[in-house]
Amino acid sequence: MSQKLSSLNNLQQRVIVGVLGAILFIGGIIYSEWTYFLLFLGLALLGILEFYRLVATQGIKPHRGVGVALGSLLYVSVFMVEKRFVAPEVLFLLPPVLFMVLVLELYRKHAQPFTNIAFTMLGALYIGVPFALLHLLGYLQGDYSWQPILGTLLLIWASDTGAYAFGKSFGKHKLLPRVSPGKTWEGWAGGVVTSVLAAYLMSLFFQDLELYQWIGTAILVSVFGVLGDLVESMLKRSLGVKDSGTLLPGHGGILDRFDSLLLAIPFIVAFLKIF
Repeated sequence: MSQKLSSLNNLQQRVIVGVLGAILFIGGIIYSEWTYFLLFLGLALLGILEFYRLVATQGIKPHRGVGVALGSLLYVSVFMVEKRFVAPEVLFLLPPVLFMVLVLELYRKHAQPFTNIAFTMLGALYIGVPFALLHLLGYLQGDYSWQPILGTLLLIWASDTGAYAFGKSFGKHKLLPRVSPGKTWEGWAGGVVTSVLAAYLMSLFFQDLELYQWIGTAILVSVFGVLGDLVESMLKRSLGVKDSGTLLPGHGGILDRFDSLLLAIPFIVAFLKIF
């Protein structure tokens, strides 16, 4: 499969991988809470490892084992709490695991120990926390529902598509050229409009959330999704790399595909929990 994909041009690769990925994600989220759980657990772990591989190119030595353990424990424990399989007190296991990296670094002989510590924690939290917070979307009503999770992803895709189309057609004013020269204010505005329209249509079919909640989610996706993209671009630019990985032909790595989700999810969860 990978050999066949490598013989195609970039656009063909993007289309094929995009369609297959959409089928996998939609099917996994809808089929059951366990297929959703396994799907995003795999993404979270791959994302954390991808982050550590990126920073290692600059001589940073993160504690991969601790970071993966922390990310896994965070993701699994929040899911189990939402499923009511375990008591919320299990979350108190997270700080000891987090702070073990301080102890372990004592026994390594590296010139910048706190740089290693900082990036270990950052990788686990930057990727692990948003993926764990997805469970709160899935269990907003008490029992698992795929609508808020899939709806959020669809809004992100709608925003990205609108931003690309409007940016290509009308883009003149750069959004933040120092970080991402291709993004424009016109493209961002197009993403907002497309996402809000998609939210209205979605509210007609996905009724777990009220219309104002879908609209609010769409606005948060449009604002913090693009900021998440810019944050990841800033990371790659600081490390001197073009893509975060090559796992997804034509699309880059896990962080390239889910950068919008990582920053938007904490704000969406806070909005839906409060309102």
